[in-house]
Amino acid sequence: MADLVALDARLASRTMTGDTSYWRGLIGGLARLESETVFLLFSNAPRPPGIPETARVRWIQTAPAGDRWWSLVRFPLAARRAGARALHTQYFLSPLVGRHGVTTVHDVSFFIGPQWFGLKDRLLLQSQVPASVRRAARVLTVSETSRQEIERAIPAARGKTVVTPNALREGFERPDDATARRLVASLGVEEPYLLTVGTRWPRKNTALAIEAAARAGRRLVVTGKPWGDAEAAGPLYTGYVDDAHLAALYARAALYLAPAFHEGFGIPLLEAFASGCPVVCSNGGALPEVAGGAAEVVPTFDPTDWAERIEGLLVDSGKVGSMRERGYERVKAFDWLATARLTEQAYREAMA
Repeated sequence: MADLVALDARLASRTMTGDTSYWRGLIGGLARLESETVFLLFSNAPRPPGIPETARVRWIQTAPAGDRWWSLVRFPLAARRAGARALHTQYFLSPLVGRHGVTTVHDVSFFIGPQWFGLKDRLLLQSQVPASVRRAARVLTVSETSRQEIERAIPAARGKTVVTPNALREGFERPDDATARRLVASLGVEEPYLLTVGTRWPRKNTALAIEAAARAGRRLVVTGKPWGDAEAAGPLYTGYVDDAHLAALYARAALYLAPAFHEGFGIPLLEAFASGCPVVCSNGGALPEVAGGAAEVVPTFDPTDWAERIEGLLVDSGKVGSMRERGYERVKAFDWLATARLTEQAYREAMA
């Protein structure tokens, strides 16, 4: 009889974020595994487009419930009734899960930079994530940097934390030049420009990219969650764009800027690499690890240092060309099928 594993798949149907990319990529990788394990994807929402549904990957929609109640009660009880031998959640693991729980902790930035969080979120994360880690049979995280940081912050994680890296979103492809130009122009973007994915969240440090681009005298495009005043002088804010427009923005950008104070991984680096866009990133968290020598890492958060690095790269076509080639090679090191294999092994250890 096949083993059944239950996953809290609610984030797979949310607006595209790093967490959503993780769950969609993992589910896609699990669907491609040569395995007899059956993966039950529980959610309080309908199955979104693009999520595979096979004999081994099944979407199970429960009755609506608030997220907190769903995590604590509805999901673990539904998974138990379905016969699941292991349960996989993100950050929060209900006491009802028992001894066979697996939780993904992308990072512990709430310990590293508590000032980046509101009081309510900070207190919840700092109290509940350590408790979930103590309950878990296995803890998954997305980088070696995060593993080390988790084990320092939460000693109970030591010896049971497994690195299961993110990878490029399936179907994310670099468009040809003509298509990229057309898609970029359709957004009202004039070339040349620099690109960053922006958000109001202080940890992402979008303000540094804005100031550095201004000091370098370069046009900046900010895409992602709507942020800032689109009518104000300075950056052009596109809001969320679909994958085709995003890949085009990467492909036509002179540089991609990743100035975050801390990241547990940094999927936009892989998107930029795959699109042939040179990357300038901070040394925050796992960004240098993910870059793997393919990006220009700025060791400070001083806008003047960033502006100088930007200006230097834009007049050094040889170095930029080399960065593009290294980026193409670096993105090949990450694969959702390999991550799914590591994850399934963690499930088997949890079931044991």
